[in-house]
Amino acid sequence: MATIVTEEEEMMHNGEALPILSASAKKMNIEKLLAAPLPTYDSSVPGSYLWTKIAFWMCRRVSSVQFRTTSTSQATPLTVEGAGAMCCGWHTNGLMDPLAIFLHHPKEFVVGARHDLVTRPLLGWWTRRLAVQPVVRKAELLRGGCTEEEALHLNGRSLLALSNGIAHGFGCVLFPEGTSHSESHMIRFKTGPFRTVLAAAALAKAKGLPLPHLVPVGLHYRRRDLFRTDQFIEFGEPLQLSDETIPSEMVEAVRQGGWTEPPEATVHQVRDQLKGILPAMTPNSATWKEHRALHLMAHAKARKDGKRLTTWQNEVLAAREIRDSWRKGEGEFPPAPLSGETFERASEAAELLEAHGLDGRHLGPQGRILRKANWARLPTSMLSMLFFLALLPFAITSLGFQVGIGRILGDSTDEGLDARTSYQFLAAFFGSLLVWPLVAAFWTTLTWFAREWIASTMQWSDSWLEFGGYSPLVGLVTVYIFCFPVFWLSGKSFALAWDAWVDTKNAWIRMRFTTEEKARLGRLLEELAP
Repeated sequence: MATIVTEEEEMMHNGEALPILSASAKKMNIEKLLAAPLPTYDSSVPGSYLWTKIAFWMCRRVSSVQFRTTSTSQATPLTVEGAGAMCCGWHTNGLMDPLAIFLHHPKEFVVGARHDLVTRPLLGWWTRRLAVQPVVRKAELLRGGCTEEEALHLNGRSLLALSNGIAHGFGCVLFPEGTSHSESHMIRFKTGPFRTVLAAAALAKAKGLPLPHLVPVGLHYRRRDLFRTDQFIEFGEPLQLSDETIPSEMVEAVRQGGWTEPPEATVHQVRDQLKGILPAMTPNSATWKEHRALHLMAHAKARKDGKRLTTWQNEVLAAREIRDSWRKGEGEFPPAPLSGETFERASEAAELLEAHGLDGRHLGPQGRILRKANWARLPTSMLSMLFFLALLPFAITSLGFQVGIGRILGDSTDEGLDARTSYQFLAAFFGSLLVWPLVAAFWTTLTWFAREWIASTMQWSDSWLEFGGYSPLVGLVTVYIFCFPVFWLSGKSFALAWDAWVDTKNAWIRMRFTTEEKARLGRLLEELAP
């Protein structure tokens, strides 16, 4: 019998509102979930080697178009010989969060994910090839998606599979918050990742393998919901697990093929270790308005020192330095709101820029309120536009459907702003798989019927499709294959043209700033300077 809860219990659990479930998350087919393939541990990847490599190759191609800049940093080397790694970060950007870690950590990963990612059309087919393990969250259980016994059985099966993968040296990503959200700080930590890594340590100890470690990961997006935003992936100092942390009862249980939960005190000890580190690697602000004010203060300080914060990574670290000095090292969780005259001025200036779609990057050097347009970049912008226009027919036919679907799904999703770019990414990923072969066939057919016109225009031989003495069929196959890199280049040209358009629009906005607003911004910056 499914769990039934009152309206009050449905809204609150442990003093917190439960996340709003999407229509997809409410649909649960327990038989299909239990049929999800388990990972294999004797191969270099836990799922299908072919489909895993294809999936990640494509993910890298799509990510390079979706993000304008990507940077990473790490405190220490990310791999220990033979040891598994549990990566934990805060979770505000849906599928883009685990993907950022997958693509920039050197290990192959065993993957646990929300249950519906394994049963959805198209996406579910692929996640099963990657041996993704479904997990039922507390929100689904409390709302009656399945019985408690079914949830315990499925989650136990999935967590044991993930633990085995980590013990055998794979990486894993689990988010301690348990759900993607839109807060400017971390929310309550769940115990799943810590129980999993402790179970993995017990398995490793029983098999004589190196103990896994826990890696805190900071995931930073300039504007997570926008196309061509900036991302910074920050790998922190790994937390090492010691032999003393793993009770002998756990080791003996897994050695005999059984299972026992790690001691609650040990789980909380590991959780509290991460809780003391990870929030500092996030915005950790009371509100997004406060976060914008801190970033503006970082730019204002750099401006005062005669410098510029030229990268998103530098901006994140500079804003963190101001935040930490402002809070005087206080480790509140969640953080208390900042206050004071200086902060109020910074907040007012940041919101003035935000109202025009600008931020601290658009401040001018010392003595100038807003920076002028960089005319030296005009030739590059013009070339980007010309490159895009040259490939426009290919861009429209190969990308138009994906862009339209991604925009519609991203803007109409019931999963919140944190899922917007996930839908756009999936539209680009699956659109390339499903649409490009059809579009390539269209262009190949068009080439065949227009072969005489092409020969006349390019001043080629009438038998140009028979190059090398082969039949025209070989030439058409070559044209078909050649379409795919052309489609890819058209996507890159669209991204570069979009960058040029955004930069031009922002330069125009700065030029059109009213005298009154410019004076107000200048006064606020003057008051910030001391």
